[in-house]
Amino acid sequence: MENFDVAVIGGGPGGYVAAIRAAQLGNKTVLIEKDKVGGTCLNRGCIPTKALLHSAEVYQKMLYADKLGLSAENISFDYSKIAARKDDIVNRLISGVQGLLRAHKVTLLNGNAVLAGNTLINVGDMQVQADKIILATGSVPSGISVKGIETSGVMNSDGVLSLTQLPDSAVIIGGGVIGMEIASLFNALGKAVTVIEMLPSILTGMDEQICSTMTRVLEKKGIQIYTNAKVTEIKKGLSVVFEIDGKQSEVQGAVCVVAVGRRPATAHIGLEEAGIKMEHGCVLVDEYMRTTVPNIYAIGDITGKIQLAHAASAQGLIAAHNAGGQNKRMSYDIIPSCIYTSPEIASVGLTEAQARAKSIYFKTGTFNVAANGRSMIIGAKDGFAKVVTDAATGEILGAQIMAPHATDMISEIAAIMKSEGTIEELSDTIHPHPTISEIIMEAAHDVHGLCCHKTDLV
Repeated sequence: MENFDVAVIGGGPGGYVAAIRAAQLGNKTVLIEKDKVGGTCLNRGCIPTKALLHSAEVYQKMLYADKLGLSAENISFDYSKIAARKDDIVNRLISGVQGLLRAHKVTLLNGNAVLAGNTLINVGDMQVQADKIILATGSVPSGISVKGIETSGVMNSDGVLSLTQLPDSAVIIGGGVIGMEIASLFNALGKAVTVIEMLPSILTGMDEQICSTMTRVLEKKGIQIYTNAKVTEIKKGLSVVFEIDGKQSEVQGAVCVVAVGRRPATAHIGLEEAGIKMEHGCVLVDEYMRTTVPNIYAIGDITGKIQLAHAASAQGLIAAHNAGGQNKRMSYDIIPSCIYTSPEIASVGLTEAQARAKSIYFKTGTFNVAANGRSMIIGAKDGFAKVVTDAATGEILGAQIMAPHATDMISEIAAIMKSEGTIEELSDTIHPHPTISEIIMEAAHDVHGLCCHKTDLV
């Protein structure tokens, strides 16, 4: 048995970052991972999906090259090569993470970790002792209980990412972030897509204008979207049966993708033996990322807070510092959320609906992508930027962006919110021209009705 100051179970974006930070703070640290470092994000989530989506985006641009005055003939794609490129990127990043762990002298153990108490961990035939333990076991795809769910051709997001050939059509059950990114991938590569969502809207929880605009954009691209639809059966031949208002319909696809979210991976890791309490299937933690057992911390998807890689990394840093004797608190108020559809979607803070629910007197400003010069240059027409502010103080409460590079631009709003900046300071920040980021400045001007370029007033 080897003794450590800190043991981290799970090598995803929360776990490996926590391990590195713990080591940086002078702790003898071990990271235990049953699969490959990088977790869901690197191996079966963020990185591989965005690699595939980038190839699809470039393919779409090539198809419309003539609109840019360019000539391109016999445009095609080889999905096996797209998938191989995705795998190469993933493998290079895995090697990078392994190198970082070695550089910081973090011991990496491969195997299933099971708590054997509050300081002991069984890893296969060996046992590890650690003064502090950080749980970072992540999540797994959720499923649905309907007749025919075991039918051949039904898969989750992991199955989609393992494909080396793209089927001609897909029925996607679930209109959340995962479902819409997969729908965008298939659609951009010319495949027929149907989305079935049980709730009244796709991307539930996002700004209402974002949801309605994205629905319109995707339907214009040929994606069929059914909302308020309950799947009741999956038949052989992959015919998906669903009901809307008591009326039954069927759609067929070459594959059926179940994309109904993810659930915490908490089974068979010894939580009960260690005395760790759970709530609604998630590990219960406080603002210091401590579980109900004082020397054990939990971070990432198993906490049920926010299922985002960057949130897990932030939690991991907090847990590592606190495992080292500090008292850092985790805040969830300013965490950007990104969706890699086309156009991209990004948000941070409160939406209008959320501000209204909190009885906050707020003002908003908006600006459409279509009125932005750089957007016109690159052929982007759909989307907008919206800023939500406290009407009394000018504090920025939140922002939503649907635009090219929205996921890169949202950090500007997050940084201003973090420094408690106001809408006046955002309005007075000179943005370079011509850039898509100008839509943020224009939206800020619009809060006070002083937007010079707002064309929907004409």
